[in-house]
Amino acid sequence: MSHTALNLNNLKTEVKVLADKYKLALTCPTVKDFLVLRNKVGWGELDANLAEMSLTNSLFHVTILDDEQLIGMGRVVGDGAMYFYIQDVIVDPDYQNQGIGTALMDTLEGYLRYTAQKGSTIGLLAAKGKEGFYGRYGYISRPNHTLGNGMCKFI
Repeated sequence: MSHTALNLNNLKTEVKVLADKYKLALTCPTVKDFLVLRNKVGWGELDANLAEMSLTNSLFHVTILDDEQLIGMGRVVGDGAMYFYIQDVIVDPDYQNQGIGTALMDTLEGYLRYTAQKGSTIGLLAAKGKEGFYGRYGYISRPNHTLGNGMCKFI
């Protein structure tokens, strides 16, 4: 099944926060909206062409809109088989603490339950102070007694 054919019924997620207030969609945000949201949370400037290429190459997207304004998003990147990486889980600071991040993660986790098979690895880099949020979904901190430090390189 193609990733674009997925819908919330296939994912069997429970997104209660949205009710009649906000719209959750399994669509890619516009580059402009993505860049605005990144800036709102202090993630800095990013070239629009680079952002477009990155968004286009993602495996899965979830967005949350207030009317037509992007207020939250998340996506999954990776090879679609063995390796999946949760990326850009962002909630507009004016909308935080309303369960929007939970709705995003519940939807991303639904996609991963449907797609990732035994033997797959799912990773993420938590923003400082957000480790407990992701821990609720079974993500573990590194280092620990089994695994070494997680590492990254920013260019």
